[in-house]
Amino acid sequence: MLTGNDEGAVASGARRNRLARVRSIEWLGQTAASLCWIGSMLTYGIRSGGDWLQLFAASAWLLANIAAIATAEAD
Repeated sequence: MLTGNDEGAVASGARRNRLARVRSIEWLGQTAASLCWIGSMLTYGIRSGGDWLQLFAASAWLLANIAAIATAEAD
């Protein structure tokens, strides 16, 4: 059974785990790459169906990275 203190410890651990993930080179690199991909698509324009697919793929990649942080749990 969890007490109030245990719940606070779990929440604090989850925050530390999220911060550790955000500071990881893998997460930073993937997030930067997806943002650059989105930026290049918007800079060069969207002229065809393939351009839209690339924009959706880059956006999905960014959302997956954000979801990985939002759902991080304490180890």
